Amino acid sequence: MSTHTLSVLVENKPGVLARIAELFARRGFNIESLAVGPTEYDEVSRMTIVVNVEDSPLEQVTKQLNKLINVLKIVELEPGSSVSRELVLVKVKADAATRSQVLEVVELFRARVVDVAADALTIEATGGADKLAALMRMLEPFGVKELVQSGMVAVGRGSRSITDRALRPLDRPA
Repeated sequence: MSTHTLSVLVENKPGVLARIAELFARRGFNIESLAVGPTEYDEVSRMTIVVNVEDSPLEQVTKQLNKLINVLKIVELEPGSSVSRELVLVKVKADAATRSQVLEVVELFRARVVDVAADALTIEATGGADKLAALMRMLEPFGVKELVQSGMVAVGRGSRSITDRALRPLDRPA
């Protein structure tokens, strides 16, 4: 099995996310990461879906996704030709004795402290999955009190845009 990142442009309408997630579930695919958000057009949303499947079943799912009326465009983003990031917020135990050590780790990973309490720090970090995993390994010895991580967001490298290619000039939202 291999990991695939799909960038899916969809109409920004109720129920679209549920229909797409259900399509993956019916095929028995676990979505490893899912991020949905607006694009430069109000009527269009972008879904970034990361799945771990073989190539041929993915091709079948992609064909089925294309048949859904609200799906405008699907592109598989290759790691070398795309930029991807995730966001993590992690609350770490940090008393007076360990606070400076935690702050050194934060600085090393170019993360930032977004909340301070007497016995804890909340840290925000963005980056690729490997960077965030390495940060978590460094913070674990201090004691992770709480963790939340976003799904991956990704975009192709270069000046081309899948929204420009997906929406014909007459179909573009005003």
